[in-house]
Amino acid sequence: MAAEAADKAGVGVGTRTGAGTGTAPEHRQRLVIFAFLMTAMFMATLDNQIVATALPTIVGEFGQLERFGWVGSIYLLGSSAVMPVYGKLGDLFGRKYVMMAAVLIFTLGSGICALAVSMDALIAARLLQALGGGGIVTSIFAINADLFQPRERARYQSYASLMLMLASAIGPVLGGFMSDMFGWRSIFLINLPIGVLVLTGLGMMLPHKRPERTPTIDYLGAALLAGCIASLVLWADGSQLFGGLFSPTGLAVIGAGIVLAIAWVQVEKRAKEPVVPLSLFSSKTVNLLLLISMASGSIGIGLSTYFALYLQSVTGLTPTVAGLLFVPLTGGIVLGSLTAGRIMSRTGRYRPFAMLSSGLSCLCLLAISALHPPVTLWLITPLMLFHGIGIGVGQQVPLLGVQNAALRRDTGAATGAVSLTRMGGASIAISVYGAIVAALVAHSAVTLPAGLDLEKLSPAVAAGLPTATRDLIANVYAGAFQVLFLVAAGIAALAFVAAFSLKEERLEVHSGA
Repeated sequence: MAAEAADKAGVGVGTRTGAGTGTAPEHRQRLVIFAFLMTAMFMATLDNQIVATALPTIVGEFGQLERFGWVGSIYLLGSSAVMPVYGKLGDLFGRKYVMMAAVLIFTLGSGICALAVSMDALIAARLLQALGGGGIVTSIFAINADLFQPRERARYQSYASLMLMLASAIGPVLGGFMSDMFGWRSIFLINLPIGVLVLTGLGMMLPHKRPERTPTIDYLGAALLAGCIASLVLWADGSQLFGGLFSPTGLAVIGAGIVLAIAWVQVEKRAKEPVVPLSLFSSKTVNLLLLISMASGSIGIGLSTYFALYLQSVTGLTPTVAGLLFVPLTGGIVLGSLTAGRIMSRTGRYRPFAMLSSGLSCLCLLAISALHPPVTLWLITPLMLFHGIGIGVGQQVPLLGVQNAALRRDTGAATGAVSLTRMGGASIAISVYGAIVAALVAHSAVTLPAGLDLEKLSPAVAAGLPTATRDLIANVYAGAFQVLFLVAAGIAALAFVAAFSLKEERLEVHSGA
């Protein structure tokens, strides 16, 4: 018991981050390392956003519109599949070289993307990119756990959250600008100098902590887990890829995933060094936090995809004005994340922020679902702001809580589990939300002028229709989004119950930093 307590606390032999010297990096050195980590995170998260606005240009060159969705889906699929594997590799071999390997793979993948000569070649290169990108995100959060004490970590992880938001905010704009000015290949080439800079910086500044245990790789467990995750993410994209979540192909994919999950559990029970220790799930706190993490991905990431469609189809805003309304949402996330990070750093308490986050988001989503056309900006803007604050204050809670509850030796695996559940929640939610809107809009009885399809109606074309027709369209979409927001509010309510059920624990003051 004493050894386990020391392991969880991060004290004792071998818990320092120095390269076998027993000394930790100085505070200034840690800040420089953190800056390189944030650069890597910005590069990896920006890439998926920046590609979105360049895709029409890419399709214009290669054609094959039917594979449009795969350019984005394959990145989500690959990065999600490797997240827990990278976490475990960092626990076994030390995080420095695992992180550098992830950056190298991502950088090479970016270069190959820029050289792609067909849509198939681009999709394959995006998969290689993803195998590095998933490792970058997971390794960064695990390295933060090595560099900073749990309470101090709360503040720095809020900065990491800001980097994610910044990449999401400027990615689409930057992607469109670079595609127009320098061609779509430039959005991948820009990663090459950044990748080299990060590799050089981490190689020089990040100490190598040598784990004391002998590395034993659970190859079978890693393969089964990756296959299970890939099946889940692939099924979540079933509406786009297979024509429906419950199509024969979609059911076959999710069935395969269930079989792989059962096999994985049996393998992990006997593995000497399981990819994700099953003991991690014996903690009620960890299970509740992983549930909150999945809900956070569903609401914070998955829902943002549909706000732009809501604002344009229900309120009749132009794409430009609708984009501006993301400013209060992003501003709320920044405000909530920074404020919560500083308070958690001082008090060590995270349960109140989990409750505040889910409760506030639930109320805002219920309020948005109750709005009916015409929806005014004076109503929607403050709701977007407070919803953003709700997302921000709880964004770090699952990661900090799980890292605090897990044994020190399993920090990487625990971090990978949190990253995976968040991305998994986002992926499934995006597909479910899309299925709700598509089904309700398809079954509407709106009659449009000849040659127009309601499901493919662009904002520019809709603006030229008669006022009465536009009002009918707005009402159809308002009914569909009412159901969508009620479903999202239900997810937030479930997260609130999970947060309320958490024990009142505090972040440790000590760690291996």
